[in-house]
Amino acid sequence: MNPQDHQLRDITRRHFFNRCSLGVGSLALQQMLAGESQASVKIDPANPMASRRPHHTAKAKRVIYLFMAGGPSQLDLFDHKPLLEKYSGQKPPESLMSGKRFAFLKGNETLLASPRKFGTYGQCGMTLSDLFPHHRKIVDDVCWMKGVTTDVFNHGPAKLFMNTGFQAPGRASMGSWVTYGLGSEAQDLPGFVVLQSGPRGPRGGAQLWSSGFLPTSFQGVPLRGSGDPILNLNSPAGMTRERERRFYDVVGALNRARLDVTGDPEILTRLNAYETAYQMQTSAPALMDLSAESKATLDLYGCDPAKPSYARNCLLARRLIEKGVRFVQLYHTNWDSHGGPGENLNSDFEKVCRDVDQASAALVIDLKQRGLLEDTLVIWGGEFGRTPMGEVRATLGRDHHVDAFTMWMAGGGVKNGIYGATDDLGFGPVEGKIHVHDLHATMLHLLGFDHERLNFRVQGLEMRLTGIAGKLVPGIMA
Repeated sequence: MNPQDHQLRDITRRHFFNRCSLGVGSLALQQMLAGESQASVKIDPANPMASRRPHHTAKAKRVIYLFMAGGPSQLDLFDHKPLLEKYSGQKPPESLMSGKRFAFLKGNETLLASPRKFGTYGQCGMTLSDLFPHHRKIVDDVCWMKGVTTDVFNHGPAKLFMNTGFQAPGRASMGSWVTYGLGSEAQDLPGFVVLQSGPRGPRGGAQLWSSGFLPTSFQGVPLRGSGDPILNLNSPAGMTRERERRFYDVVGALNRARLDVTGDPEILTRLNAYETAYQMQTSAPALMDLSAESKATLDLYGCDPAKPSYARNCLLARRLIEKGVRFVQLYHTNWDSHGGPGENLNSDFEKVCRDVDQASAALVIDLKQRGLLEDTLVIWGGEFGRTPMGEVRATLGRDHHVDAFTMWMAGGGVKNGIYGATDDLGFGPVEGKIHVHDLHATMLHLLGFDHERLNFRVQGLEMRLTGIAGKLVPGIMA
C-alpha cells in the first residue's frame, strides 16, 4: 500500500474537515465569519477592547450603575403621597387594581401610608424622606425619573430584564453592549467591572453581567471586596514574573497555532484574557489599595478602607473610571421589603438605606469636584418598585410593583430636575412614563449610539439591547 494511502485511510472525518481548506469545513467557517462580519461594530480580533468611535458625538464616555437589588420602595424614599396617609388601611380603588398582577398579594391587602417623614429640597422641589438625608446634597445635580416602568415582577427575571432587555438568560448585558460598542480605555484592567456588597449576591447571578451571544471579551469581571481582587489571579508559590511571562508566551504560541487552524474567535478571547490577567497581577492590588486617598475623601464616602462595603465600592468605582474602565456596576442587597425577618420596612429598610445614602451622594459630589461627572453617566435604581398596598405579614412591608417606580441619573448629558409624576396613590405614571427599553435607548444615545444600529447578528437575527422596542426620552437629556 502506498504510504500516502495509509495516511489517508487513518485520517478521521473531523480531521478531514479540519484540514480541507476548500472543503465543507472551510465553507462552514467562512459562512460563520460572514455572519460575524455583519455585526454593527468592527472588532479588532487581536485587541477587542480597543477604544472605538460611536455613531454620533457622545455626552457620556463611561457609566457607573448603582443597582439596588431587590426593589427600593419609592413610596418610602422619593414619592410622597399624602392621600396614602388619608386612606391608609382602606381597600384600594377597584379601577386602579383591575388587570394588575402582583407577586404575593392575595387581594385582601389595604393601602399603606409611609411611616417616614418627608421634606421638599432643592430648587427642583424634590421630596425626599428622612431615610436619605445625604441625597439632599445632590438633589439639584440629578434627574429624578418618577415614572419608570417594567414588565416583569419577579426578582431574577426582572433583574435580567433591567440589565439585558430580556427576562430569560442568554442575552448580552448592558455593560457588555457598551464595551462592545466603545471598547475600553483601560490598559491593564477589564473594560466592564462588577462590584458587590450586602448580605448576599443578587438573584440572577453572573447572568446579569454576562456577554451572552457577544464575544466573551465583553463580559463583566467581578472584583472581590476582600482577599485577592480576583480568584486565582496571583501566581502560584515559586512562580516568578519571568517564569510566568515565559509560560504565557508558550501558551500564547500554542493558542495562535490552533487559531491558524480553526479560526475560532474565542481563542483570541482566551489570549487577551491571559494578557489582561498578567497585567492585573500588579494593577488590581494597586487599585484596591486606598491608602493614597485623603481622609477628607474617605470621610465624604463614609468609607473604612479596611472593610468591604458599598461605600468602599463607590470609591473604587471612581478609581476604576479614572483608570479608563468603561462600565462599572455596583450591586447592593437586600432591598426586598416584603415584611418578615430581615425584610421589614422599619429597622431592616433603615439599615439598607444607611448603607447606600451617603456613599451614593458622595460619588456624585466627588465626580463633580474632579471634573468627571460631565462625561460620566451615573445611574441609581432597582429592578422595580413597591406597591401602595402593604402585605399581610407579621411586620411592615410592600410587594413588588412594576407600574411605577423612581430611579435617578446624573452627569453624562442628563438634564437635572424632576421628570414624570405618578397618580395620587402611586399606582402608575400620569406623565413622563419611561419603560426599561426607553431607558436603555436613551442611555445608549448619551453614549453616542443609535440603539437601532448597535446590533449583533445571531442565528440570522439582528439582536440589540432594546429588542424591537425602545424610544428616546428627550425630556431627560440636556
